[in-house]
Amino acid sequence: MSSDTQASTSQMSGEKGQRKTGKRPGRKPVKIDHKAKLERSRQSARECRARKKLRYQYIEELVANREKAVFALREELQTCRQWCREVDSGQVSPSLREKLLSCSEDDTEEEMTSDTEDT
Repeated sequence: MSSDTQASTSQMSGEKGQRKTGKRPGRKPVKIDHKAKLERSRQSARECRARKKLRYQYIEELVANREKAVFALREELQTCRQWCREVDSGQVSPSLREKLLSCSEDDTEEEMTSDTEDT
C-alpha cells in the first residue's frame, strides 16, 4: 500500500492518529487533591448557611418593625374613630382638645418659620 492508501484506510477505520480521547490538547492533567477540594466545598457551604441565616434575621427584623408600625397605626385609627364619634355626638374630649391645640401650635410654628425664611 502507498502512503495515500494508508491515510485513507486509517481515516475510514475511525482511528484518530496520535490524539488521545478524553483529554484536551494543550492542557496538562490537573492533579486534584480530593481532600482539599472537599474541605473547600464544606467551607463554602458553611459560609452560604451563615449568609442565609443573616438574611433571614434581617428579614425577620424588617417584618417585626412593620408589624409594630401597623399596630401603632391601628391604634391611631381607633383613636381617630373615637374622636369622630364624640364630635358627631357634640362632645369634645380632653384628649381631642389637647391634640387640636398641639396641632394648631405646630401650624403656627411652621407659619413663623416659613415667614422668616421668605425674608
